Amino acid sequence: RGPRASFTDLNLNSAVADFMNMSPLEISLPRRRFLRTSASGMALMATIPLSWAAGLQPGDTLPDLKSQQLEGTVPDLSGKVVHLDFWASWCVPCRKSFPVLENLHQTYGSKGYVLIGVSMDERQPDMDRFLKKNPVSFATVRDAQEKLASKVRPPGMPTSYFFGPDGRLDSVHPKYEGDATRKKYVEIIERLLKSVKA
Repeated sequence: RGPRASFTDLNLNSAVADFMNMSPLEISLPRRRFLRTSASGMALMATIPLSWAAGLQPGDTLPDLKSQQLEGTVPDLSGKVVHLDFWASWCVPCRKSFPVLENLHQTYGSKGYVLIGVSMDERQPDMDRFLKKNPVSFATVRDAQEKLASKVRPPGMPTSYFFGPDGRLDSVHPKYEGDATRKKYVEIIERLLKSVKA
C-alpha cells in the first residue's frame, strides 16, 4: 500500500471534491462565501478552464441588459464596443484592476467603447464602500437578482467580457494579472474599435 494521506491532504481533497462538483454559476455566485474563506477554493478558482462555463461563448449575443433587473443605470450600447467586468467588493484582484479599468474608460470612452462594472455583491452597502475607496467614472451596476450572471456565468471574480459593435461576444478573460492583463485589454479594445462606425 502507498503512504497514508495526511490530514492536510484529506482536507484539500475534500475541498477539491466540493469545488469540482459545483457548476460554474455556483462557483461564482451562491457559494461566494466558500471562495472568500477557503484558500483552496481561491487557488482552484484561478485554474478553472473557461470551457467549463455553460454560459456565453464567443459569437453569442450580448443579453439585453435593461431587462436583467440591474440596479443602476445602463448606458447606451448600440454600435459600441462593450466591456462587461464582473467584480465583487471581497475580490482582492478587483481592487487592483479598478484603476486600470478607469484608465481604459478615460482613454477609449469617447471613441465608441463602453465599460460597465457589474457588481456581484449580495449587499448594496458592500458595493458602496468599495466604490467609495475605489472611485471610478464608468458605469457600475449591481446584479442583485443574479439574472445577468445566470446567463453569462462568469467563472470567477473578476471576469471581463468583450463584445464587438455587432453585439456579439468576442472574448472572455477571467482573472486579473496586472500589466499583462492591461496590455491584453488594450489589444482587444483597439482591435474591436476598428469596427465601430464613425
